[in-house]
Amino acid sequence: MEMIRVKELKKSYGSLKAVDGVSLTVSEGEIFGLLGPNGAGKTTTMEMMEGLRDFDEGEVIISGLSVKKDRKKVTEHIGVQLQSTSMFDLLKVEEILRMYASFYKKRKPVDEILEQMNLTEKRKAAIKGLSGGQKQRLAIGLALIHDPKVIFLDEPTTGLDPQARRALWDIVLNLKQQGKTIVLSTHYMEEAYVLCDRLAIMDQGKIMALDTPDNLIASLEMESAIQFKWENEVQPLESLHHITKVTTIKDQAVLYTTNLQESLIALIKFTELENIQLQDLQTRRATLEDVFLQLTGRSLREE
Repeated sequence: MEMIRVKELKKSYGSLKAVDGVSLTVSEGEIFGLLGPNGAGKTTTMEMMEGLRDFDEGEVIISGLSVKKDRKKVTEHIGVQLQSTSMFDLLKVEEILRMYASFYKKRKPVDEILEQMNLTEKRKAAIKGLSGGQKQRLAIGLALIHDPKVIFLDEPTTGLDPQARRALWDIVLNLKQQGKTIVLSTHYMEEAYVLCDRLAIMDQGKIMALDTPDNLIASLEMESAIQFKWENEVQPLESLHHITKVTTIKDQAVLYTTNLQESLIALIKFTELENIQLQDLQTRRATLEDVFLQLTGRSLREE
């Protein structure tokens, strides 16, 4: 069942088109991702979907309600974790949860939220003493206090260490198991691949591609990649066996191939014949990074 429908959403600031005709649908119980660099329009798109920012053109329907016409009713169905959440640092964790709960007629027990966010042991701790990961979990807990159908998570793991990031991934996946619909923005490729059922790759306010992570990678028609550096200018390598595309990122070359073993053998033979020394040679499967590179002509990591 369709939970969210976004049609031709647009937002401009002067001559800057921050969001330029975004259309998408999100199914009930789905984790839908917006993947792209900073400035791609992810946060602006999410804030318009949440009713926090007016849009110039377009339509957003959530759970059958128009965000523009029924904004107050929509807020009862959605929970929002902003990219940056300001909290009262001197309050205790339990206190701020109870305060937020008082804003709603329908609310979940605070103890349940504390357990779900792995914060039970921190219930009496002041917010200012929490770690970055604990603050992010608390922000998500505040978004869940009224038991919403739809949860918006804007860059939820930015700035977290790998352990805290993976702990938060577990929480997001657990929310999906509970039947929640989740819209998640991120610029981490691994995060998008692990969490998202489908995702939209955004750049310069537009959706460049939208599908499951595996289908987006498969659309490249390249199973694997060979990366290396060499001192000389990269010579034409497209003629090597099974190579479908060659790209260069700064001093690094990437060869995309449908047959890793044969392409690697051909590359080694070529470099031996030309007396070329390869540096930092590595092989890997094609990733969402490669999808972004093919769509935009630049690496997501450069942003």
